[in-house]
Amino acid sequence: MKTKFLAAVIATCFAAPVMAQSSVTIYGIADAGLMKQSGQTLRVVSGIADGSRLGFKGSEDIGGGFKAIFNLEARVELDSGSQKPTLLSDEQGLFLTRGMGAGFNSVLAPLGPLGGALSAGVLQSIRGGFQVKGSAAVNAEGALFDRTSMVGLITPFGAFLMGRMYTPGYEVFAASDVFESGTAGAWGGITGGTAGFTNLGVEIRSSKSIQYRIATPAGLGGSLMYGTKGSGYLNRYNKFYGAAATYKANGFDVGVAHNRGYDQSDRTSLVTSTIGGSYTMGEFKFFAGYHDQRNRNSVLLADYTAGYNAQIAPGIAAQLVPAGPLAPVLAAGMRTVFLNNIGANTQLDAASYQVGLHYRVGAGRVMASVAHQNDRSNSDSDANLFALGYDYNLSKRTDIYTVVAQINNKNEGQFIPGAAGSPGGFAKVPGSNARAVQVGIRHRF
Repeated sequence: MKTKFLAAVIATCFAAPVMAQSSVTIYGIADAGLMKQSGQTLRVVSGIADGSRLGFKGSEDIGGGFKAIFNLEARVELDSGSQKPTLLSDEQGLFLTRGMGAGFNSVLAPLGPLGGALSAGVLQSIRGGFQVKGSAAVNAEGALFDRTSMVGLITPFGAFLMGRMYTPGYEVFAASDVFESGTAGAWGGITGGTAGFTNLGVEIRSSKSIQYRIATPAGLGGSLMYGTKGSGYLNRYNKFYGAAATYKANGFDVGVAHNRGYDQSDRTSLVTSTIGGSYTMGEFKFFAGYHDQRNRNSVLLADYTAGYNAQIAPGIAAQLVPAGPLAPVLAAGMRTVFLNNIGANTQLDAASYQVGLHYRVGAGRVMASVAHQNDRSNSDSDANLFALGYDYNLSKRTDIYTVVAQINNKNEGQFIPGAAGSPGGFAKVPGSNARAVQVGIRHRF
């Protein structure tokens, strides 16, 4: 019984197959393909079904039912050779600056036509600062082992891990996703705020964290995570908590989880609750999931404020010199408009669900899903995702796939289908429908 328990715990600590005892393994995934989004040119994209990666993992049996383990996993962008994926769409996201244009115009009204020109120029500068074309959309810090970097100890009583790891909430979310958190059909393509990739709807990983994991031969499992200062996906939380309970047996792979982060001022930030999973019955595998998301205090507010103070405010002050004594008042009014709107536009209040299935046909499988994001904010920017795909195994380690997906946006929504390794970016027009077609190949080694 103890041997089975230990094996079950080890299996929960690594995404890839369990290693032999006292060993170090080099592993990875090479995934790339062609992608065409609405209004965009055909392009080669890395990490469509799975993020391309190179990893190192190892274990050492130290006796008495104890094992030391480690896992280091680096992001690899096959299309460029870098570790910093960019947005797939070239279109500008507009939601973060919602309300700023009208606010700036009101403040600068005393300047007449000069005020209107200055307002338009400032708004464009802010948008350009939020979304620098070609800049990293993920792993902006350029961390070498951005995907995973952890060390731990497997004991007869569970696993104790430390480092940067997947959060309990994300693991349940990913297990509920028909498209396994990849391709244009990924459920995560519509979760999060209308501001897009800058307003995450699930904490994927957390740095500077400790985790306890347990799994029993009967299929019951669970995890507890605590993140210290500098934790969270963006390394900005003051602290972070996560917990999950799972059941993986008799055809079921289901779970319930909760994540909660706290911003730099120790205010509650992104909070998510997730329930879902899958059930396998013959050639069918059915999926269902529900994901609740709330964020009143984005950890990025400090970055946005610092950027405004350093890059925007000096230019405003220089252009307001002709206003004489009125200049400081106008500059202060502009800053207030920015802070009030960016605070509101980075908030998140939404609930999402997805249902779908896999159907195995020979060496392949058909995948189909429907997902809905209910935006509970005053924007009411709901989104519906429809996806259909086919995956064919050429061998045990190599498969080819194709996926077609469409997102129907409402009001100010600009969601557009993306890929496992890169955010989709933004649709050209808020409230418009956005589509994507993908064909790719994935090799595991």
